[in-house]
Amino acid sequence: MKGKYHIVIQNNRLRYELDIRRNITIIRGDSATGKTTMLNLLEQAAALGAGSGVEVICERPCRTLGGMDWNLILPNLHEQILFLDEENRFLKSQEFAEAVKASSNYFVIVTREDLPNLPYSVDEIYGIHTSGRYHDLKRTYNELYRIYSAETILTEKYRPEHIIVEDSNSGYEFFRAVCDENGISCSSAEGKSNFRSVMNKRGNEAILAVADGAAIGSEMNELYQLMCQKPTIKCYLPESFEWLLLKAGIAGGKSVRDILDHPEDFIESQEYVSWERFFTALLVDNTKDSYLRYNKSRLNGAYLQGKIKQAVLDVIEGVDWGK
Repeated sequence: MKGKYHIVIQNNRLRYELDIRRNITIIRGDSATGKTTMLNLLEQAAALGAGSGVEVICERPCRTLGGMDWNLILPNLHEQILFLDEENRFLKSQEFAEAVKASSNYFVIVTREDLPNLPYSVDEIYGIHTSGRYHDLKRTYNELYRIYSAETILTEKYRPEHIIVEDSNSGYEFFRAVCDENGISCSSAEGKSNFRSVMNKRGNEAILAVADGAAIGSEMNELYQLMCQKPTIKCYLPESFEWLLLKAGIAGGKSVRDILDHPEDFIESQEYVSWERFFTALLVDNTKDSYLRYNKSRLNGAYLQGKIKQAVLDVIEGVDWGK
């Protein structure tokens, strides 16, 4: 399934509005924020239909998924939006993670816990915002708000002393080369779950963490706490390094720009569990017959040359590279 979907779940007192555009959306929040109520409304609509007094408006079917037999039900559901509650213990299982990767459905997961087995985006972690006062005969309007945003973690020019890159592939090679030119040290975290341990070894240095925003969601709570504890730590979270190269306009022309403007309309969730994988495939396809031929495991030296390198750095607006 692909595309962006607007969902309205309402009865005569409550109204929830959500915009879902990826295969995995996380809704977080403490008790009494309305998360469970929203799922209860969906269950009432499914059980009682129009007699429930609940209206669910969406282009795709919306329903809850849970219970001991979830793994028997899920294979029979296709191109639906499925809501799951944190009380389902299977959410953290590898079996569920594999089922999500193979599914054509979108998943909206209501949980206060991190789910490290799932590659979800920092941009798709939400809380529920309630506006207006509650009255028996009036609706309480509930809408989602982003808890974090890949576009706003780095909000002003920042001069790092050290840059930590999530992986050790082409992205790391690019940032290491740029850092060497500008008197900045650089290291690889060797995986998104290792950021804390690597950062702690750097003391109070001004650190910039660079990671794939498309799949860093499960680690974002810990990263955010680190940033709160140490203001010298910042994050730059593009969708992926491949997205960064595409955003620089070095391959594909208008067709790629159109995709970057509305990726949800082009990315088939059953084929690409994470947008990072899609952008890698897109870059590989658009450079395969050129001197910019891209290899994820080893950086093509052409990306470190003159105008191409500068075009990439220009996309990273928040970093001060000056010596």
